Amino acid sequence: MTDHDLDAQAKQLDRAHVFHSWLAQGGLDLPVVAGGSGATVWDHVGNRMLDFSSQLVNVNIGHQHPAVIAAIHAQADRLATIGPATANLQRGEAAARIVSKAPDGFSKVFFTNGGADANENAIRMARLHTGRDTVLSTYRSYHGNTGAAVVATGDWRRQPNRYARGHVHFFGPYLYRSEFWATTAEEESERALRHLERVIQSEGSETIAAVLLESVPGTAGILLPPPGYLAGVRELCDRYGIVLILDEVMAGFGRTGRWFAFQGYDVVPDLIVFAKGVNSGYVPVGGVLISDEIAATFDERVFPGGLTYSGHPLAAATIVASIDAMESEGIVDHAWRIGEDVIGPALRELQERHPLIGEVRGEGVFWAMEFVADRDTREPLPATRLGRLKAEIVARGVMPFAAENRVHVVPPCVVTADEVAQAVAAYDEAISLVEAAG
Repeated sequence: MTDHDLDAQAKQLDRAHVFHSWLAQGGLDLPVVAGGSGATVWDHVGNRMLDFSSQLVNVNIGHQHPAVIAAIHAQADRLATIGPATANLQRGEAAARIVSKAPDGFSKVFFTNGGADANENAIRMARLHTGRDTVLSTYRSYHGNTGAAVVATGDWRRQPNRYARGHVHFFGPYLYRSEFWATTAEEESERALRHLERVIQSEGSETIAAVLLESVPGTAGILLPPPGYLAGVRELCDRYGIVLILDEVMAGFGRTGRWFAFQGYDVVPDLIVFAKGVNSGYVPVGGVLISDEIAATFDERVFPGGLTYSGHPLAAATIVASIDAMESEGIVDHAWRIGEDVIGPALRELQERHPLIGEVRGEGVFWAMEFVADRDTREPLPATRLGRLKAEIVARGVMPFAAENRVHVVPPCVVTADEVAQAVAAYDEAISLVEAAG
């Protein structure tokens, strides 16, 4: 069978048997990916693409990092699986590595299969710890596709999936499209905090178990919190006895150029939800970092939750190898520097030349270009034109992350300056074509 035959077979089997998430199934024509290395993937024939999506913004360490692959092999040779009701060295080492990156006052990790069930269990812990029920989260958010996580989500995916109780939404800060008639970041922060406090008071603070926030909302647009906002949310939670859960599933482990995104915003939560970048998705895993105060709630009380694959040894091995490699190779610092020195300046230069780009925002390897039909009105670019833009970017050998009227620039943390230049050139050409077409 030739390489062309392998690509054709991959597409045929996919169309015949695979049911894909978040897509209408008819007429799909998805790219074949057969291999990868670093920030590049390729099909069986060898056609290469720069992966500036990091797949689902999770391949932080890059594709096929040799240390992580070696760890999978070594653990599979030693012990492929074991149940959670055991002590396992790799599981303990993984938890210790994660705790070492957390603030003081965190000693325990509850492992899950991914980010959605990590959010589910964080919500459960908050409710049991406080004896309250309601969870507040923002309209511009995504927390996963399981029962409570998808109802905590603020975007359209919540609406056909409302099967969980006790969820209330509020507006978080987003100065470019302010809900609060703000004109400065300081106004946006102050008014968003006032709005949140009024929601807390109106819902009844004594009923609210948790405020659940993405430290930096990702799928919603890479919305960096304005000065004082997260610290202000912390103060409100303290004032009203509410647990603060920060969802670091997408923003954590190098994505913002820090181990945790919240470490740049003068805040310490009570529960930290993680997944994705902790091992770059090489084996499914997620979890909750639990503050010592909340962990103590369950010293003499059974925690009513668990998963067959909690702390799976293959996943644990990849966490250990990933964190060790990111430390020894300076990958997190690299992500910060390349964002500051290369990605940010290049995207802002594109914005200066292209009127379709309304705003550029981000940090580390976590950026978004927001496209508008008119800069003065900030009318979002129509979906048809963004679809054309995405197709033109793909045609130039770059795999983009596109959502609504945005293209997110989210390569692996190991991306090089030359690779950024190649991707930016593809964006430049594609935007020019869409602008010319009108």
